[in-house]
Amino acid sequence: MIQEIALMLSFPFMVRAFIVGSLVALCASLLGVSLVLKRYAMIGDGLSHVGFAALAFATALDLDPIRVSIPVTVLVAFLLLRINESAAIRGDSAVAMISVGSLAAGVLIISVSTGMTTDVCNYMFGTILAMSKSDVTLSIALSVIVLILYFIFYNRIFLITFDEAFARTTGIRVDFYNMLLAGLTAITVVLGMRMIGALLISSQLILPALTAMRLFKSFRAVIVCAAIVSIVSFIAGLSLSYFAATPAGASVVTAQLFFFLTFSLIRKIRQAEPARGR
Repeated sequence: MIQEIALMLSFPFMVRAFIVGSLVALCASLLGVSLVLKRYAMIGDGLSHVGFAALAFATALDLDPIRVSIPVTVLVAFLLLRINESAAIRGDSAVAMISVGSLAAGVLIISVSTGMTTDVCNYMFGTILAMSKSDVTLSIALSVIVLILYFIFYNRIFLITFDEAFARTTGIRVDFYNMLLAGLTAITVVLGMRMIGALLISSQLILPALTAMRLFKSFRAVIVCAAIVSIVSFIAGLSLSYFAATPAGASVVTAQLFFFLTFSLIRKIRQAEPARGR
């Protein structure tokens, strides 16, 4: 077994995938806790579809997909916040509108330009083979920036997550930090599309946070647990993908679901123990 693991790590593309994927998983898990608590968990799904539309546009014009997708997705994330604040369209309805519209636009662009190429399918479902050295460098740099900004503004993100009204009374610019959270999420979603795929990247935001909340209550404990679960799930899923020749994105999500079910079972056992004591 050790020899097989050593052989896996001897491939440069696998090492790149583990490094970039773990960083993206860490970013997604930290941001995902706030998104879930703010009842805005599906923003990842909506932004992934926006990223797919931007990808289709970049592919049609023979441009760099990541460098086109990131600014477009960030701008749409800001727009989504503005739409969410309107009286007519709020919450999940705004996400659904942006999501289906972007997906439809992406499919139309592809159908009239290059067709459903292998590169486009890689973005939809994820593949560890799709990352070039330049993609790795850019992904690592952006992931580090996301992490630095998150920890610098951790206290303010904590406040706007639980009580925006109180945060406003203390002088915190709630709108700015909501935009920061949305922008960091957009960057993370685009980076994760290569590894997990546009159709599955939202799981990186949602499942680790929900898993951690099965057992922990404090914000700090939840983000620490979510980060560990996310990274371990990614490593386990990517290893399964290598050894069993299964799709990387689906393998990672399966590992996340395993942890979610395991944590849920542990929670039920803990809740049953006091009842037996009575």
